[in-house]
Amino acid sequence: MFSPDTYRNRREELVRKLETGVALFLGNEDSPMNYEDNIYPFRQDSSFLYYWGLDSPGLAAILDADEGREVLVGSDASVADMVWTGPQARLRERASAVGVKETMLAGGLEAAIRRYRAQGRKVHVLPQYRARSMVRLESLLQLPAGGAAEHVSSALVRAVIAQRSIKEEAEVDEIEAALEVSHAMHTSAMREAAPGRFERDIAGMVEGIAIAGGGRLAFPIIFSKRGEVLHNHSYANLLQDGDLVVHDSGASARSGYASDITRTIPVSGTFTDRQRAVYGCVLSAQMEAIAGIGPGKVFRDLHFRSAATIVEALKGMGLMKGDPQEAVAEGAHALFYPHGLGHMMGLDVHDMEGLGEDLVGYDADVQRSAKFGTRSLRLGKSLETGHVVTVEPGCYFIEALIEQWEAERRCADFINYSALKQWRGFGGVRIEDDVLVTERGGRVLGPPIPKTIQEVEAATGR
Repeated sequence: MFSPDTYRNRREELVRKLETGVALFLGNEDSPMNYEDNIYPFRQDSSFLYYWGLDSPGLAAILDADEGREVLVGSDASVADMVWTGPQARLRERASAVGVKETMLAGGLEAAIRRYRAQGRKVHVLPQYRARSMVRLESLLQLPAGGAAEHVSSALVRAVIAQRSIKEEAEVDEIEAALEVSHAMHTSAMREAAPGRFERDIAGMVEGIAIAGGGRLAFPIIFSKRGEVLHNHSYANLLQDGDLVVHDSGASARSGYASDITRTIPVSGTFTDRQRAVYGCVLSAQMEAIAGIGPGKVFRDLHFRSAATIVEALKGMGLMKGDPQEAVAEGAHALFYPHGLGHMMGLDVHDMEGLGEDLVGYDADVQRSAKFGTRSLRLGKSLETGHVVTVEPGCYFIEALIEQWEAERRCADFINYSALKQWRGFGGVRIEDDVLVTERGGRVLGPPIPKTIQEVEAATGR
């Protein structure tokens, strides 16, 4: 948790951006796994956490831009509650800790919202991504079922995105705290991944390191020798000599700020010649993209540059042909690189995705493409000082996709389908770091995690 002044300053800036009306923030509730009292680990709504700083369920808040009022809404724990939860700070004490002077019991929120609406005042709300929050919002605003989405305030969404996109120094420190844990997660996985062990053995150890670091996972771990399955959350495979494992994981610091790192590991401790070639081309694409980061640089251009680098290397391996720039313009690279170069990150590992990915990652100058591959680029717009982004090119051999494209003869002027038959079962390679946009370029955050071929082989060597 930051200082009370930090949260107060954030709310004051939001009021200046919003100018008028009442912003209603709903914190998250506990969410049951399979019955009411068996709950998932609690995760506060990120925008609530950003402005109000309180990481506990059952809270809401009102920010009155016209009257300058800030109100924390909630309840005090009863003795019966504390039998299960232990002592809890009172609502007024929690409000004071984040610079809020006024509180309201939860039972009074509905009447307060009715009063604002009767006065003809705009009640600004953010998009809701949990069913319970949608139902609660519809009740508070007296909306029909399913009406919450239509009441979202564009003004509030854009103001929050503009503010949360630029990371304060203290926020960067928290991301780096998460990256300290990521360092331990990844270097431990490199040491422990070995023939004869199951993916689940390593994934379980990695999750334990995240919890031991004081937080939790920022997202479910990807640790799989089926690296061509981009979001593979199965850990059932036995690791064997010659396997290549994609390890994509991140820690969430106690403050909620996330890290997101990917490394690709040779299980035997040494890359084969083919693995070395593919790994080398992905690493070159990543390093070139990082070198190109800076204020005013268009992230979509960096994505296309990374794709051209991968195409050039695949051409050298006999898997692609023709001019790399023309191949990228045609979308031929997406057979091997079907996702985007990266995304914004902060309190959310895909930062603010719940507010609208196109609003976060695009603007009037750069619009999202509908073309396969490029449409999965989550961030395309110009970078600004204070953005934190991931840079994560990849190269994959996805058999179902290859079969479909070959049957359609798609991009046949650029893809050597006959040569691809010899690469069945290769898997994939992805390399990812978290980068702060500074006035002078891009700074890779966190302690260095082995990344070059020599570093990875040394870290995994048997």
